[in-house]
Amino acid sequence: MINNQNLKVALVHDFLVDFGGAERVLEVLSEMYPEAPIYTLLYDKHKMRGRFKNREIHTSFLQKFPKFLRRRKKWLLPFFMVAPETFDLRDFDLVISSSGAWSKGIVTRLNTQHIAYIHSPMRFVWDYSEQYLKDNRKEKMGFCIRPLLNYVRVWDKLAADRPDHMISNSKYTQKRVAKYYGRESIVVYPPVDIVPRRDESMPRLYDGERYFLIVSRLSPYKKVDAVVEAFNKLGLPLIVVGEGSQKKYLQKIANDNVQILGWKSDEEIVKYYAQARAFVFAGVDDFGIAPVEAMAQGVPVLAVRKGGALEIVEEGKTGEFFDVAVPEVIADGVRRFVENEKNYNKQDIVDKAGEFSKERFIKEMGEYVENILKSKD
Repeated sequence: MINNQNLKVALVHDFLVDFGGAERVLEVLSEMYPEAPIYTLLYDKHKMRGRFKNREIHTSFLQKFPKFLRRRKKWLLPFFMVAPETFDLRDFDLVISSSGAWSKGIVTRLNTQHIAYIHSPMRFVWDYSEQYLKDNRKEKMGFCIRPLLNYVRVWDKLAADRPDHMISNSKYTQKRVAKYYGRESIVVYPPVDIVPRRDESMPRLYDGERYFLIVSRLSPYKKVDAVVEAFNKLGLPLIVVGEGSQKKYLQKIANDNVQILGWKSDEEIVKYYAQARAFVFAGVDDFGIAPVEAMAQGVPVLAVRKGGALEIVEEGKTGEFFDVAVPEVIADGVRRFVENEKNYNKQDIVDKAGEFSKERFIKEMGEYVENILKSKD
């Protein structure tokens, strides 16, 4: 990717223990820089399901901790601030960190160019901190969480001063980076692998009735539970694809019209997209790759009127908004979608998805890096 064949490049990522949107960005960065080693705090080969298997991966000292600790990341919080600072990156001319929390805190030598691709300022210490405390009030040692979050917030602000350059994954993230870190950044939207639209030949799951769909990490801030409760009341078919801490809870509260399927391969997910009636996106996310993947199959998106969704969904043309992620408001949004459903043009939806292609990301990211290297010379 880089003209200078002698340039030594490294990639740094928070964790390789789940595969989501941030890991898809890392995957494309790895394609752009095929010789670059990857540094990460923790690596779970099983959870990566073969991704990055041929890459040189360096983990932090946390990888040596017992497995039961590594699987309970909350217990390791005090160590996360130290771990990225221990990576030895002295041999590299360019380091690109893919950071939603920790990896931007690496320490590089004076002549190394550090570009931080920010998926989000650390949610749980900034705009999600009070909700995080609420979600964890039953945890042991919960009384320590608030002062610890204050300490992490200070570290995060200092760590954000370390990169030489910052890239935000959306205009929404760009505003948050400016607010919390006091730094300017450019916007390069994440890469979405725009799979050509498929036919709907897969056998129907509900006797011919089409379903609404969620593809998401099953974490509290994604608000999947609120969508499940809304569809419990509506009685319409809903399929949820994904893994995460809320999976068992969601299976417990779901009525018969809601299926929590767990992990599916990319090939299977595309088939689910192709037959979905609409995609539901309730969490306030900084961008949202899954909604764009659904739109690439001509599927409209129902999203909360906040965050990166405002840069993806065009109301009445590629989807609908609901104002708050609570069951009653979500249900009302679904009803409005049903009323407007016949007015959607699938090709308009596909065309909008094309604006966020993988090829566009590679071009914009590559040009940005090239310009930085030229200005350094």
